[in-house]
Amino acid sequence: MTLFNQYYPLGSTAFYELVRSQVQVALDEDIGTGDLTAQLIPASQRVSATITVRENAVICGIDWVNACFKQVDANVSIDWFIAEGARVQADQVLCEITGLARSLLTAERCALNFLQTLSATATETRKYADAIAGTQCQILDTRKTIPNLRLAQKYAVTIGGGHNQRLALYDGILIKENHIAATGSISAVMQQAFALGANKSIQIEVENLHQLQEALQAGATSILLDNFSPDILREAVKVNKHSNTVAILEASGGITLENVREIALTGVDRISVGALTKNVRAVDLSMRVKI
Repeated sequence: MTLFNQYYPLGSTAFYELVRSQVQVALDEDIGTGDLTAQLIPASQRVSATITVRENAVICGIDWVNACFKQVDANVSIDWFIAEGARVQADQVLCEITGLARSLLTAERCALNFLQTLSATATETRKYADAIAGTQCQILDTRKTIPNLRLAQKYAVTIGGGHNQRLALYDGILIKENHIAATGSISAVMQQAFALGANKSIQIEVENLHQLQEALQAGATSILLDNFSPDILREAVKVNKHSNTVAILEASGGITLENVREIALTGVDRISVGALTKNVRAVDLSMRVKI
């Protein structure tokens, strides 16, 4: 089970409340005091529309799309032809929507914004997950997310076959170089982390093999290896195996589709990739109305 599903089990009240709240913020931002352009259309006019994907993708965000239309008009009907997480081909029709023209056009942009963004994250994640298929490694996300879409993007990562490193600052302790510098040493900061008794995961970032050994000696059980080359990663795996406390090793920094499999084959347990959520390019989608 991913971290997202621990907090927001699919189909639960918590999950649907998350979707509803994110959609409401988006609708409020877009509609404001009212959709002026929609007033050009007769209030009683009914139409149907289809959403089509213009490129190969992994589709994610169906619940957000449904909420966009339903929160504008509960009487809108949506018939999906694909399931969440489906791999689709260019020019494939994803769904048909029926209802008042004003309602469909008012909700259109917000619905497509969610669908194109979450599908982008799911699609990118799937590429990385496929690239390391057959290894014992996992692909993880980071906190480098679009503001106010953190949880939606974390969900999209899971749909694409990835895992969540942590959802947010409340969800785990990640000690980075600035925390170490402010505290004075790796051993000192680890002691303080253990003393918190937060009952959350504790991970520490190291920048070289010497720091790795320090972290292991301090009792670290989860270590982030920052910008290690594949050769140094292999050395780190050896050091870890011969330690009294064997830690989970996670590689991060400079990870691309071109080198991710090589990194996975070094023996690390996890690879975190900021690009899954930070550098995504929206999937090309369009909605077309027919009378």
